[in-house]
Amino acid sequence: MLNQEFEIAVEKVPQDQLKSKPAQDKLGFGQFFSDHMFSMKWNRKQGWHQAAIQPYRQLDLDPAAMVLHYGQAIFEGMKAYRAEDGRILLFRPQDNFARMNLSAVRMCMPRFPEERVLQALRSLIYLDREWVPRSEGASLYIRPTMIATEPMLGLRAAEEYQFFIIACPVGAYYAEGFNPTTIYVEDQYVRAVPGGVGDAKTAGNYAASLKAQIAAQKKGYTQVLWLDAREHKYIEEVGTSNIFFMINDVLLTPPLEGSILPGITRDSVLQLARDWEIRVEERPISIDEIITASENGTLQESFGTGTAAVIAPVGELCYKESSIQINQGTTGPLAKRLYEELQGIQFGSRADHHEWVVPVR
Repeated sequence: MLNQEFEIAVEKVPQDQLKSKPAQDKLGFGQFFSDHMFSMKWNRKQGWHQAAIQPYRQLDLDPAAMVLHYGQAIFEGMKAYRAEDGRILLFRPQDNFARMNLSAVRMCMPRFPEERVLQALRSLIYLDREWVPRSEGASLYIRPTMIATEPMLGLRAAEEYQFFIIACPVGAYYAEGFNPTTIYVEDQYVRAVPGGVGDAKTAGNYAASLKAQIAAQKKGYTQVLWLDAREHKYIEEVGTSNIFFMINDVLLTPPLEGSILPGITRDSVLQLARDWEIRVEERPISIDEIITASENGTLQESFGTGTAAVIAPVGELCYKESSIQINQGTTGPLAKRLYEELQGIQFGSRADHHEWVVPVR
């Protein structure tokens, strides 16, 4: 059913019922939602069907829907950007949909036809194009989601699913904006294990991270940095981002070995760094290596990467109640350069040498 063709119906919100749009300087993140959504359903007999762009609405779920009991839920995050010339641009949406299908396979859910859904997404964003912010640095965040909807109590893969896409205008993900964040290194709880679902973007991963996240925030830290589940020694990722360190002029990031998410922004950063002839290493990094580099002065900077924040400079790590200051708590030059380059490509003001940008129309 992966190459299945289907018609996409369109039901527009009447002009006099369109929502009021929020002030551009009060967008926050994930608080306001556009007028329309895309939805389609799947079952074993019909495959994907009932594909429609329709008014944003509540879902109709049976209390026995299997997602509520057995957790089959996956999602993605991407953005639409308004260029200075008025064009609306997507950044690597094909890669997001390819990753979502990998998550679907891991969670025993049906794959979807990526090109057809990309077409639906472009149509949805064009219809809601006035929701794409015009203010500097703001964008339209896009959330594709798939859930198991079959009403059934019994542990097995569901045979009915709903896929939908919603969108919301957003400002900066962190209250700090592009200023450095502070991160607590978690050495008790774990996020994922090899052979588990750490490399799938599934809802349960994020639910499992909340306890440590809340504890870190109570201590005054913005995010959690996870260590490996076996030895509590090797760095994996931040709660919402992949993580990078610049040590002795080498850009380091943990390898993709099944327990961390293969980030689209992570991959973009690696490509840009190689374009700029920066030495890059994807390898295990222990927290002890970071401490040693901090003590001997070779730890130059650190930053997280992700769709929501793009580049999030790290100014401090806290490990076992000891503080590790990074670049004197300021944004490093590489993080700044990467942020400006990526935002330039995403907003259409810089050359897109890798053909990452897809125009909505």
